[in-house]
Amino acid sequence: MADVPARSFHALLQQVPGVVGWPETDVSVTGLALDSRRVQPGDVFIAVPGTQVDGHAFIPQALERGAVAVVGTRPLTELPVPYARVANARRAAAHLAAAFYGHPGLHMTVVGVTGTDGKTTTSTLIWHILRTAGLATGLVTTIQADLGGKQVPTGLHVTTPDAITVQGFLAEMVRNGLTHAVLEATSHGLDQHRVDASHFDVAVITNITHEHLDYHGTYEAYRAAKARLIELLAETPDKPQGNPRTAVLNRDQEDLFPYLRAKAPGPVVTFGLHPQADVRAEDIASGPWGLRFRAIGPGFALSIESPLVGEYNVLNILAALAATVVVLGVDVQVAREAVATLSGLPGRMERIDLGQDFTAIVDFAHTPVALERALRAARRWTPGRIIAVFGSAGLRDKAKRRMMAEVSAQLADITILTAEDPRTEPLEAILAEMLAGALAQGAREGVNVFRVPDRGDAIRLAVRMARPGDTVLVCGKGHEQSMCFGETEYPWDDRVALRAALAEHLGVPGPSMPYLPTSSRSTPRGRV
Repeated sequence: MADVPARSFHALLQQVPGVVGWPETDVSVTGLALDSRRVQPGDVFIAVPGTQVDGHAFIPQALERGAVAVVGTRPLTELPVPYARVANARRAAAHLAAAFYGHPGLHMTVVGVTGTDGKTTTSTLIWHILRTAGLATGLVTTIQADLGGKQVPTGLHVTTPDAITVQGFLAEMVRNGLTHAVLEATSHGLDQHRVDASHFDVAVITNITHEHLDYHGTYEAYRAAKARLIELLAETPDKPQGNPRTAVLNRDQEDLFPYLRAKAPGPVVTFGLHPQADVRAEDIASGPWGLRFRAIGPGFALSIESPLVGEYNVLNILAALAATVVVLGVDVQVAREAVATLSGLPGRMERIDLGQDFTAIVDFAHTPVALERALRAARRWTPGRIIAVFGSAGLRDKAKRRMMAEVSAQLADITILTAEDPRTEPLEAILAEMLAGALAQGAREGVNVFRVPDRGDAIRLAVRMARPGDTVLVCGKGHEQSMCFGETEYPWDDRVALRAALAEHLGVPGPSMPYLPTSSRSTPRGRV
């Protein structure tokens, strides 16, 4: 934790809610750690009870590595260093980190974005609009972090970084002279308090649909986790630059909107196709070239053009306009220019073209709603057939398996079911569950639905089957750089794999197909 002076442990604890047991002695702190393996001499080790392991079991290891203080939730009395007991270790970690870094969120205007689908695109749109308006703006998404001086990848199987990392990112933004920050927040990250104490000024929720019920248990719990972003607005103190404390909500979700609106501690701005939305769209045209529509909002009505592919991106653009133009006061013509110049994001309806006579696309769609939107978007420009390739993750929301296969059986002409991070579950069982969903919609195995366990071979099959005018749509991994089999992450990129399959098919130079344990035609090239 470079460039941060040592802090008093007692002084840090005074800024943490829920301390129920104070240490008698103080100590100078030079860093924080949630992982005992990453403890450096002078760190505070924060022991977090988890679903798989309990951080308290690793306190001895942390002490051996030089931890000078410990924070936990258990009543411990025999430690040789100061120990603070807290009600919630994850929440304490966020507030400790914010205090350690000098509450960087107070020195910037902070926009938070969450939702089941569209949050990375919406976050990037907001960031791009603010930068186009001349505002020094940082960005943290599940793809990467832009800290104003460098780009930092944020993970392989990505979610919101831990609280210490988030506050470190914000602090580096402040050191680099940034005045605005856009943070993408996942439901896991919100539930685990990873973005607490970030001092949000604007909270954007793109949508909430079926996802992550393996973790949250129920839709109601998942919805509540997402709504925490709105509730965090109330915890933001006044800032010298002002604090709008505004929620930006999707007006189209009639069943969800009243629930979220009731959570808002301040103003609410809405977006959507709903006639009562504050920022809405009319006259939408969509194609492989992108989008055109008319955006109508408070005091403006203008034509919008965007190279983003897929009609669902209209809502992402509207959300970004609501946050930047309506809430933060960006000139609407500047925002219009920014939207027109933001090209596609990595792994979001990304076209792969090696000269083939059909369309080949990689998309991150990994939920039933996202897959449906991607397939409907592709149908608009596809004169031929749609060939969809996707899987469903092991040890995750099992209900999605049938649902996604059902969607594809309804909307795609050919469905190829394959591996997608099976983890420790039998891949054959996952594919059997998905096949049952497709068959229930009238699909026939071997005719218009296929099971191909190896993802590389599945993509090869889609490419071989494609005819002129068809669209091959490879979904589920998008920008991700690895795939998990067992407990091992293997290097994998759908974009590389699709290029490899196209190159093989066309007989042109291209990359080699990445190796997976299911592969019979490739050789291992290492593991992550």
